[in-house]
Amino acid sequence: MIIAIVIHAGNVQDRDGAKLALAKLIGLFPRLSLIWADGGYAGKLIEWTRAFGNWTLQIVKRNDDVKGFVVLPKRWIVERTFAWLGRYRRLSKDYETLTNSSETMIRLAMINLMIHRLKPG
Repeated sequence: MIIAIVIHAGNVQDRDGAKLALAKLIGLFPRLSLIWADGGYAGKLIEWTRAFGNWTLQIVKRNDDVKGFVVLPKRWIVERTFAWLGRYRRLSKDYETLTNSSETMIRLAMINLMIHRLKPG
């Protein structure tokens, strides 16, 4: 389940957007110590997460020697979550004008998913 979400304009670098999302987590999850990310988040963000939240940012890299499709550890979790969100019609395209509306629709989709998983079989 999603614990923090930030929707920003397309001209914001992924590393800067990650800082906005991680800033929402300060003080909320004291047991959080390890965060996985793809190669787009490498660089200064690794040191920033250590200094800002005392977290370890571990980059999950693709092996250059392997040809074709390979499931990478932990990255499939993010892709699966995107697939779940894509099943909601309102999230299938970028219909929202405001970033707050997009963020709210994602939260509602995740709440709906959680409710359906909690209800008795």
